[in-house]
Amino acid sequence: MFGEEFPYAEVREHRTELMDEYIAEYGIETKKGLFEMLGYLRENGIKIAVATATPKERAVKRLEEIGALRYIDAVVGGDMVQNGKPEPDIYLMAVSELGLPPENCAAFEDSPNGIKAAYSAGCHTVMIPDLTPPDDEIMPMLSAVYESLDKATAFFEDRRC
Repeated sequence: MFGEEFPYAEVREHRTELMDEYIAEYGIETKKGLFEMLGYLRENGIKIAVATATPKERAVKRLEEIGALRYIDAVVGGDMVQNGKPEPDIYLMAVSELGLPPENCAAFEDSPNGIKAAYSAGCHTVMIPDLTPPDDEIMPMLSAVYESLDKATAFFEDRRC
């Protein structure tokens, strides 16, 4: 959009510095219902992977800081795949890390690009909208939509993914 001359790497690095400063001052805000969902999945023997555009080392650090890493079976960072979301690469690697076929996995996403990536990988897609609600393009790709992660445990009550 900004052309070949745009200093993308510099802007991204500055954004990371600003985010680190913000987190150092204010901490990390977790999604509503995160620990209810993680506890539910763990109690029911459901494997958990995180598939994030964030580099793996940074993601692991953040998950550890909020106390969520102990629930996670695999972390796949954006630095581990050639193509980021909306391409399916990160989800294909995540399901591989879990040792499961995509059709036996559910991806919980808050963005249209994440939904597209998970859907293209063959996963069930569940949207927990954040800034962007599902639109007419995304709706056919969704298995379910919930307002928060604690409500999304209902997705597993009628099926085993």
